[in-house]
Amino acid sequence: DRDIPPRLDDSVLRVMDGRSRFLRRARGFAPAPLRLPAGFRPSPPVLAMGGELKNSFCLLTHGQATVSQHIGDLEDAATHRDYRRNLDLYRRLFEFTPAVVAVDSHPNYLSSQWGREWAHAEGLVLAEVQHHHAHIAGCMAEHGLPPDTGPVLGIALDGLGYGEDGSLWGAEFLRADYRQFQRLAHFRPVAMLGGTQAIREPWRNSFAYLASLFGWNRFVDAYPGLELTRFLGAKPVAALLAMLDKGINSPQASSAGRLFDAVAAAIGVCRATATHEGQAAMELEALAEASWELEAGAYPFEILEAGNGPVLHWRPLWVALLDDLCADTAPSVMAVRFHRGLIAGVSDMAERLCRRDALDTVVLGGGVFQNRLLLEGMCRRLRSRELQVLSPEQLPANDGGLALGQTVVAAARTLPGL
Repeated sequence: DRDIPPRLDDSVLRVMDGRSRFLRRARGFAPAPLRLPAGFRPSPPVLAMGGELKNSFCLLTHGQATVSQHIGDLEDAATHRDYRRNLDLYRRLFEFTPAVVAVDSHPNYLSSQWGREWAHAEGLVLAEVQHHHAHIAGCMAEHGLPPDTGPVLGIALDGLGYGEDGSLWGAEFLRADYRQFQRLAHFRPVAMLGGTQAIREPWRNSFAYLASLFGWNRFVDAYPGLELTRFLGAKPVAALLAMLDKGINSPQASSAGRLFDAVAAAIGVCRATATHEGQAAMELEALAEASWELEAGAYPFEILEAGNGPVLHWRPLWVALLDDLCADTAPSVMAVRFHRGLIAGVSDMAERLCRRDALDTVVLGGGVFQNRLLLEGMCRRLRSRELQVLSPEQLPANDGGLALGQTVVAAARTLPGL
């Protein structure tokens, strides 16, 4: 019955690609500091506020990054109070006074809002860091790349992050170093039908993909007998199409997470409602694991040139998937084909960009890389093409590792000569 002043959750790890990797870093590991490459030592003290979900924050001083334990989702009032309490606790324990406050560039993250207010009130330097750049930079730092490292190809696959252009990103190929990045390629954007409701109801993503790729009426005419067609047809189709047509509460997003949701719902996995984050993707991965050893093939994809660089387009995947539904293919086989198609598409895009831009290192980040099949498949494929692959180990690939990336980006921007 004793009070627990600092809450500390259990740590969660998963063995992938031969290494133990964090899904949640807390008890037994935090707040053990991470020693950064020597070039970061001249940086002024940096406080990174972390993200909105799976939040942790980070203190940088004397070349060491101290990442807090997993705090959680800041939209929960009790968690937000705990976040503020732990910020004060860490500042006292480590006698830490920041000179720079680093935040995610999203205007509405509670952590970013608090960081901006803090920097303004105390006259501190404010560093805004793009979400996916932070994912890549954090992985670079934990693998010991010095601050003057030349550009790498960063592949960030997650649910959502605020893009440089004000749109929602979530499947990005970045030419990046610590200080800056350039978006080279991405997944084809598709509307999030209903905004955040598309995260809670995966079928909305299936509807958006099918309506945008084929046109709703053409899809119904081509596949009238599918159970998926009947399920989606029972929804308020006219209202949904009007939302898509007029862009009402339907922001475009190049999200890998929403692609997982859409495919899972289409084959009947976690279709109506997701009760927790990532549920559809986790169930789809578990389904694929059951048949992974089968020679099931892979769904196709295509790389299209657009005005701002190549785009991974998934129309061929959906044509093949719908044909499989018509043929009553086992859902586990379809899950295998989806994973293998995704591995091939992302890896082929990566190789294409590396060859074009003379890059030899690929850095992975984002919560989608908690998927063991995807991570291991991509690592094998990229290494077979003589590319070095770095992926998160000491911190989570998800937003729990975001604060370290914010820290090193902000720090690198203060270092002379970079």
